[in-house]
Formats: sequence, structure tokens, C-alpha cells
Amino acid sequence: MGRLCRRIPFVTIVCLSLVQYIYSQQDSTQDIQSKAPHVFLDCGYQCDQDYIRTEITFANYVRDPNQADVHVLVTTQQTGAGGQEYTFKFIGKGQFSEVHNTLTYTSRKTDTQEDIRKGMVRLLRAGLIAYVARSPLFDQISITHNTKQESGQAVPVDKWDYWVFTIGANSYFNGEKTSSFLNGWSNITASRTTEEWKIRINTNLNYSEEKFEYAIDDVTTFVTRNIRRSQYLSGSTIYSLGDQWSAGLFLSAYKNTYSNIDLSASAAPSLEYNFFPYTESTRRQLRISYRIGGSVNRYVDTTVYFTKEEMLYSHSLASTLELKQPWGSSSITLAFSQYLHDFSKNNVQFFGNLSVRIFEGLSVNLYGGYQAIHDQLSLRKSGATLADILRQQRQLETSFSYWGSVGISYTFGSIYNSIVNPRFGSSGGSTIIISN
Repeated sequence: MGRLCRRIPFVTIVCLSLVQYIYSQQDSTQDIQSKAPHVFLDCGYQCDQDYIRTEITFANYVRDPNQADVHVLVTTQQTGAGGQEYTFKFIGKGQFSEVHNTLTYTSRKTDTQEDIRKGMVRLLRAGLIAYVARSPLFDQISITHNTKQESGQAVPVDKWDYWVFTIGANSYFNGEKTSSFLNGWSNITASRTTEEWKIRINTNLNYSEEKFEYAIDDVTTFVTRNIRRSQYLSGSTIYSLGDQWSAGLFLSAYKNTYSNIDLSASAAPSLEYNFFPYTESTRRQLRISYRIGGSVNRYVDTTVYFTKEEMLYSHSLASTLELKQPWGSSSITLAFSQYLHDFSKNNVQFFGNLSVRIFEGLSVNLYGGYQAIHDQLSLRKSGATLADILRQQRQLETSFSYWGSVGISYTFGSIYNSIVNPRFGSSGGSTIIISN
């Protein structure tokens, strides 16, 4: 082709014109694509971002909200049927600052991951069209409609009347020459959720066994077996009193050898107020609740208060703030409980988490809590042996506990992350280390 172009001037002109046209078309296509909306997908581990970038190619995905034209904030909450309601908040920025929208997608408990990610892509595609329509890329977009879908269908009758049941059983075990561990647990859950009522019944059983062998000498070997059991049954009925008020009744009964509880049964009515309407619960909540009730306790061994059985009355007050915003998310809970027969027997808990984007690429994550404990009425009177302490076979006296973590991350480099390359997995490969 090059030799022919050098020998024939006319053909040379045609070749150069053709090459120039091809490059100009590529530049034009790249220029249009560069003007597509820059999207920051804020959904963490809740969605398959590689799949989304592969399926929706009419957007430029960026890794930081400061470079985005559209900030898509995704929040979730569980439905009464065991599925998830995904709320997509489309927040326009810059040239799209006046374009905002909120769409929801609801998955069923029986949906596979493939079903869920297809549903999320369908909703995300619909939400981004409003921004693509205001860009040069819109000329390359076609919109279709499935005309086969029937309209005007009646709402199906639910033969289960919104009741959902779950039955599960699990086990875990490990061991070596001188020790073994076995743990098994099962649960049954029944729930019914409507706009006015939220009913839930749950029961679970737990059994764990540890076995140790240790030799004193060549002849004598000791074998110890430690067993912990617990059974739990709980029920709650919650009724909606309006946009911000709710009332509930909570029942429970349980046995726990670790806590010296042979049987404990309790009942407590409760009242809750949300300073924000419940319709905004996926993005912000500020709830305060009060609960008062009584319990009948029967203990395995005599307690430090020389009691084998007693009737106790208590109340509690709790407040929780939850926020999910473009800058990050936070959750803070402050709870106080107290026995009515002795106000000094109380418990105070404070815990929360905070994830904040400080500036481009820099995020700080905090998590922690503290508990002041002055209500351990079920402690055994008999002292714990060294083996009980080391193996955590019984609850011990304490006045406080705390936990926490601090993390920071910084990302820099290219702001675009639209390309998907699945070779050798999402991390790009792995390393196998063999040592002896």
C-alpha cells in the first residue's frame, strides 16, 4: 500500500486523506466519550462495580467524588420478606447541580447475585440517562421499551399473608493430636412485615465442646472436656403510630450456662420516636426509645448475692444516630439500663463508627465502644478455677469493657476507573509462600 502511494500521486493523496479521516473520527469519538458524565459510584461492597462498569459504558467512572459530575449514593435496608431495598440517590454536581433523583430497587430473598446485579444495573442505567441526555454522548444513545410486558395486572394474592420463615443449621469443627473443638448451632425465624406491623419470632440453639489431652508423664494422661450450651427464644411486635412514632412489645426466654442462667423469661413494652420521618431511614435516622419491663431468673448455681431465683424489674433508654451522606457515613448509639430495685445496678454503653472522606483520596475510618458494667447479678458464688478463666467457661466479674479500631487510607493517581480487567482475579494475581 505504501509503495503504491509513492508511485501514484493521486493514490497518495487518497491514502493520506483516508488516514486523516480515520484519525479524525477516532479523535471525535474520544472527545465525545470524554464529555460523558463523570460518575462516582458510592456503594462500597454492596454492588459489583466491575459488572456495572462493563454493562454501562456511557459514563466515565471516577474514584473520587470531587472529580464527579454525578455522585450516586447507594444505601440498603432489609425488607420484611428477607430481601434488600436498594436506594439510589443521584446527586448532580457542577453543570448537573440542578438534576437530582432517587430510585429504589428491591430484591427478593430467593434472588441470586446475578439477579440482584442485573436489577441494580437496570435501575442505574435509568437514573444516569437524565445526565447523559445533557451531554454530547446522547446522540449515540438509543432507548428501547419492552412491549411484551402486560399492563394492568391485578396484585397477586399472598397465600402466606406476608409471613416469611427461615430454618438454618450450621457447624464448625477443628482439631489436632491433643485438642479438638466442635460447635453447632441452629435457628428458626418467622417474621411478618407490613406498613403498620412488624412481627418477628426467633429461636436458636448453640452447643460447643472443647476437648484437651495433656500428659503428666509417660504413663499419666489427663483428658478434659468443656461444654457450653445456650438456647434462646425471642419475639417482638411493633406497631406504627405515624411518620415518627412506634410502639412495641418485646418477649424473650433463654438459657446460658456461661452466664449461669438456667432460665430467664422477660417481657417489656417500648416506645420509639424518630426525629426524621421513617421514609428517610436509608439516609438518616435519629431514634430515641424507652423500654420498661420485668424478668424471672433461675440460676444454675447460687449467685454472689446468695440467690437461686428472683424477679427483677428494669428499664432502659437508648438513642441512635445514623447518617449516610456523600461525605461518608456514621452511626452512634448511647444506651443506659438500670434495675429498679437498686439504681446502682446499671449499665451504660456507648459505641459507634465513622467513615469520612477528608479530601481527594484520603479517608479516615473509626470504630469503637465502651461499656460501664455494674449489673452482673447472675455471677456464680463459687470461685472460678484457672482452667475456667483460661478457657472462658464462665462469666467473670468486671466493671468495664472497651474496643476500637482506627484506619486511614489514601489513594492517588488516575481519577478514572472505567476499565475492567479480570485476569488472575480482581487483585491481579496471588503469591504462594511455602515454609518449613
